[in-house]
Amino acid sequence: MPNYWLLKSEPDAYSIDDLARDTREPWTGVRNYQARNFMRDTMKVGDIALYYHSSTTPPGVVGIANVISNPHADQTAFDPKSEYFDPKSSPDNPTWVCVDIGFVEKFPRMVTLDEIKQDSTLEGILVAKRGMRLSIQPLSEAHFSHITSLAHQHI
Repeated sequence: MPNYWLLKSEPDAYSIDDLARDTREPWTGVRNYQARNFMRDTMKVGDIALYYHSSTTPPGVVGIANVISNPHADQTAFDPKSEYFDPKSSPDNPTWVCVDIGFVEKFPRMVTLDEIKQDSTLEGILVAKRGMRLSIQPLSEAHFSHITSLAHQHI
């Protein structure tokens, strides 16, 4: 049984179109301990994620990715030229991990954050909570299915 997730990315940094082009990508640069722990301790190969474009107008869910690797060291932590460099992290004892994600689908339309907030079926979803900034969030299967269904409806 897979786990369900919501992965946030700024489209200027790495969009669903970038993932579609590349087909797989390490989900690097996560520097929040709670999000890291989700990847390290809970994510597994076969998990499914909604791909969410943040810091854009409007923000929203634009597609689906899946987890295609076990957690491994985030190499950006070891690169002094990377904005995600962490001098305290080492290859022998990495502080930061990542998983590789694979492209599954780009939705025919974005399900906006406003739609999510206004839909009573999605009550309790973390992305709609004020102040929720985690780039990796767990989802219920019901929330995943409902958003996927909305993305395929014409509004």
